[in-house]
Amino acid sequence: MADLFFDLETQKSFDEVGGRENLQLLRVSVAVTLDGETGEFKSFSENQVPALIDDLKRAARVIGFNVRQFDYRVLKFYSAERLNDLPTLDLLEDLHNTLGFRVSLDALAHATLGAQKIADGLQAIRWFRAGRVEELIEYCKADVALTRDLFEFGKARGYMEFFDRAGMKKRVRVEWK
Repeated sequence: MADLFFDLETQKSFDEVGGRENLQLLRVSVAVTLDGETGEFKSFSENQVPALIDDLKRAARVIGFNVRQFDYRVLKFYSAERLNDLPTLDLLEDLHNTLGFRVSLDALAHATLGAQKIADGLQAIRWFRAGRVEELIEYCKADVALTRDLFEFGKARGYMEFFDRAGMKKRVRVEWK
């Protein structure tokens, strides 16, 4: 199987589960994958998480943004699988290791691609609670597509762009294959 781009959204916020140390309690509202070879998106509801995990395990590599410290930890609620052992490229983790600080997906997309996220995680929770599943899926698909586009940009050009605290555009080298 090819690279698999991946993101998930949650049913609850950090405040509702007692903070970031309880990520496994956030629960999946929707997850989306994108096959790097075919360009096919797949969406998964909470009751389809076992199928999602099977797809992640079959991937040549999972590519995501904050996938190791967030998405995989949310999935611990559903499985004892050691997801961090999967071949994974976590764009945020890679950039954090180089820069020494975190850069948001939205900030990277804005600086690097001139694009932006269509909403945020709290809006995704509101859509879930209102039963607006199609909007939720579209939002998650858009984040997965941004992740893919950032990866492809970095792979082709060897850098990402971000704005520093003074608002100056900076470059950070990446070695993504």
